[in-house]
Parts: sequence; C-alpha cells; structure tokens
Amino acid sequence: MLLKSMTGFGRCEAVNEECKITVEMKSVNHRYLDLSIKMPKKFNVYEAGIRMILKEYIQRGKVDIFISYEDYTQERVCLKYNEALAKEYMDIFARMHNQFGIANDISVSGLSRFPEVITMEQAEEDQESLYKLLEEAVRGAAANFVETRLKEGEQLKADLCAKLDAMLEWVNYIEERSPRILSEYRMRLEDKVKELLGDSSIEESRIASEVILYADKICVDEETVRLRSHIVSMKDALTAGGGIGRKLDFIAQEMNREANTILSKANDLEISSKAIELKTEIEKVREQIQNIE
Repeated sequence: MLLKSMTGFGRCEAVNEECKITVEMKSVNHRYLDLSIKMPKKFNVYEAGIRMILKEYIQRGKVDIFISYEDYTQERVCLKYNEALAKEYMDIFARMHNQFGIANDISVSGLSRFPEVITMEQAEEDQESLYKLLEEAVRGAAANFVETRLKEGEQLKADLCAKLDAMLEWVNYIEERSPRILSEYRMRLEDKVKELLGDSSIEESRIASEVILYADKICVDEETVRLRSHIVSMKDALTAGGGIGRKLDFIAQEMNREANTILSKANDLEISSKAIELKTEIEKVREQIQNIE
C-alpha cells in the first residue's frame, strides 16, 4: 500500500441537462477523521450518505467539503388541478340553482379562477437521479483528493527515509566511538596515577576496576541497539504504507527516549554532539509524521 499525506485537495463537477453539482474538498492533519460539510439545505437529507462515501476514501484528517448546486431549469413549476374541490364548488352551485331558481351559468374558465381549484406549485425533482449526480461528484472529488494525498505521501516517504538513513550513520558512529572512549579513559587514568604516584606502581586490577565502573556509567550499547531497531521498524512501516500515522508516532516517541538516554550517559563531546543531532532529527521526523494518515 502507498503512503498518504493528510493534506490534500480534490474537486469534481457532475452535470446533467437540469443542474450542475460541484464538490471541492481540502484537508489538514488531525488526530482523527473530522468531516465538515457545507452544502445547500436541499442536500441535508443526503448528509449521512455523503459521510459514508467519504469514509471509504479517508481515514484521518480534518476535511472541509464544499458542495454547490446550479439549477438550469430556472423556475421549476407546474399547475395542479384540485378535482375534489372543483366538484364541491359545482355541487354547491347546483344546490344554489335548485334553491333559488337562478341560472347556473358557471363556465370552465370561471371555475378555474375560484381559490385553490388550480394552483401553481414547485415541481418535484427526481430525488434518485439527483442523489446519483451528487454521489458522482462526491466520489470524483474524493478520488482526486486521494491522488494528491498519495503524491505528497510519496514525497514525505522519500524525505523520511533519507533522515532515517542519516540517523543510522550517527548510531554507527556512536557504536564505533564508544569502545575508544574506554581506551582513552584508561590511558588518562594511568597517566594521572603516574603523575600522582611518580615511580610507585599501582595494581593493574585497581585500574581495571575503575575502568569497569566507568564503562557501566557510559555504556549505551542497549540504547543504540534499540534505537537501530526502531529506525529499521520505521523504515519498514514506511515501505509497507497504508494508514500508519499513529504507529509511526509511537515509534518516534521510543526513538526520542533512547536518544535522551544516550545523551544523558554520554561523557564524550563527540557522542554528545551526535546524540543532539539525533534528537534534532527525530523531532523533525515527528513533525512530518503528524502529516501522515
């Protein structure tokens, strides 16, 4: 699966002979999926369906969706004939004729002018075809939206992998440097003892004991092994792709913890410098990970 960024943009228009529906959507990073839909009131009945469609394409991110509608039919109206009411009118006229003996001179045109016999109403739209057109526009915009996310996701992946490779080089340096620190410490210790005791000798075991104690304090073997494992795990996850944003964030936290421990144990300027670079780069990685779905 490919890696997706959480920032993206998509747009689509769906048109038929009666109307045009335009859907635009854009997103920024967010911990969960947050859909905000702005659309004409006549589409409110379709909101649940729209959300279900979008969840097929999006897992995380704050997504703003804008839906517009253009009606090509202008005033969509029709005439309605109330047959039952017209019959009531005619029945009453007939009773009046019989009661008063006056001519029943009602005409069709006259009857049509009586209240509510003929009314002008807004013509009903074909709801099924309208929803199909809306779904077409929503899916088209979502597909374009996902495409932009994938493109940015691949750029993020390349940049993150480059950063992780650099971090592995620094871990290699720390592992190579650590044994030399002990040798240098032993030499400094022996020189200091000779300086203080002159020609007097000191037992080799005492020197070895001091070196061992010092080694316990500065040893970062476990931290570098775990840090290397986390870096490799993150690269594997990036290669696998998919919705891995939360997983990568957890791995980055663990990486930062190991780098902190290395820095706190470091009693060497060069290792401290590399540990600081590691922490700085890990923080950059964490910031970029926030934008991965």
